[in-house]
Amino acid sequence: MYLSRFLSIHALWVTVSSVMQPYPLVWGHYDVCKTQIYTEEGKVWDYMACQPESTDMTKYLKVKLDPPDITCGDPPETFCAMGNPYMCNNECDASTPELAHPPELMFDFEGRHPSTFWQSATWKEYPKPLQVNITLSWSKTIELTDNIVITFESGRPDQMILEKSLDYGRTWQPYQYYATDCLDAFHMDPKSVKDLSQHTVLEIICTEEYSTGYMTNSKIIHFEIKDRFAFFAGPWLRNMASLYGQLDTTKKLRDFFTVTDLRIRLLRPAVGEIFVDELHLARYFYAISDIKVHGRCKCNLHATVCVYDNSKLTCECEHNTTGPDCGKCKKNYQGRPWSPGSYLPIPKGTANTCIPSISSIGNCECFGHSNRCSYIDLLNTVICVSCKHNTRGQHCELCRLGYFRNASAQLDDENVCIECYCNPLGSVHDRCNGSGFCECKTGTTGPKCDECLPGNSWHYGCQPNVCDNELLHCQNGGTCHNNVRCLCPAAYTGILCEKLRCEEAGSCGSDSGQGAAPRCSPALLLLTALLGTASPLVF
Repeated sequence: MYLSRFLSIHALWVTVSSVMQPYPLVWGHYDVCKTQIYTEEGKVWDYMACQPESTDMTKYLKVKLDPPDITCGDPPETFCAMGNPYMCNNECDASTPELAHPPELMFDFEGRHPSTFWQSATWKEYPKPLQVNITLSWSKTIELTDNIVITFESGRPDQMILEKSLDYGRTWQPYQYYATDCLDAFHMDPKSVKDLSQHTVLEIICTEEYSTGYMTNSKIIHFEIKDRFAFFAGPWLRNMASLYGQLDTTKKLRDFFTVTDLRIRLLRPAVGEIFVDELHLARYFYAISDIKVHGRCKCNLHATVCVYDNSKLTCECEHNTTGPDCGKCKKNYQGRPWSPGSYLPIPKGTANTCIPSISSIGNCECFGHSNRCSYIDLLNTVICVSCKHNTRGQHCELCRLGYFRNASAQLDDENVCIECYCNPLGSVHDRCNGSGFCECKTGTTGPKCDECLPGNSWHYGCQPNVCDNELLHCQNGGTCHNNVRCLCPAAYTGILCEKLRCEEAGSCGSDSGQGAAPRCSPALLLLTALLGTASPLVF
């Protein structure tokens, strides 16, 4: 009888416990980065994905208030108790420890009773909005693993926004909106996380679920992390492989649960009625007794330890990685590109370790054109140094400017790059394309830009023809000299000997006296030709 009663009580306790704790306290292990195993070659290291343990991240944050003087108590003021909003004999005084409510009391590590809390100044400047920004900063990328929970000592605010940053507070994105009336406050239809799905899990919603009520159990606001995990891992988070697979392959989902900073924007205190009671403004304020943020340092599955030293969190990187988030390969370990670890396959995942560079073991991959390599920290890569045989590039796989690839030679051939030999007078520059063709100036052609196109002649490079024996004939008995100028008779001038010299001097006779162009008489022209004078006669 006693045994059956004991079993009944045990079964009841298991049932109650499962209802009270719908999700496991710790999800995912990955608490070892490497272990030694025995193989035919002896003991070797077996590497696996690893991550730090999930913990209360509020122990490592810095809190900032905006405006900075929003905390009550300077000067001292009285405020109304929440249980009786017309009993306004409570005092906040920053100079008296027992009556002060500084920001550090939001986290309540002491566990003192009665509970400690931060409190803002009252809404004494109504109708000017009473708004506060509370910024929580880690100076480190962290991954959230449990619900964000904010416990208010006052009533929950009528309007609030929870925001996140992924770049240390330079830019912000909303996480969730909270309001007693979402449509009025933010022009959004009210929703809860239960209205989401796998396909809409990243949707930013406004909820009215946490912004009403004055009862003791109505002081808490949640941002539901695990409910969103449950869309992939099932209602009890038992199918973690599905969640891990999504986190591995979907960067937007992974980034959604990753932050460097959180910001709580308190936009309107709890009013409780439609109108603000202007005769009792001391009843309106914000007060927070606790904030819980559970997560872990983001180490890209390359570390199990995150050290807090000199007010800074840093991953103790494994797998030959380095950096604050183990986000790159160590020097001399760039044998392949850096990659984050992978949760899959369950249960060990994949370490994706950085392997030694070829250069670190004395054999640069430079196709025989160099035997030295250098690690470029900014690019997280290794490049060949001092490439010979007119080569260049990360692996000496390209040709220097002024050279092109010898199609008949292998990459490791000393003659792999051939000089372009572009004609300096006919080419734009001394470089050629991959086939050895140079870029020619106007009027020039040929692989090396040493030939002229029709209508052009070579004269310190290709120059347009002034005259020729085909289209550009010299007139009036002129002769073409080297295609660059016409040699005109003494009486003519112009590019093609098309003008009379007397026209330039204005001394030619007029045919009609009505403004026609002056012309020299035929007798004068004949005389000029016979005498062969060097210049026209002027009368």
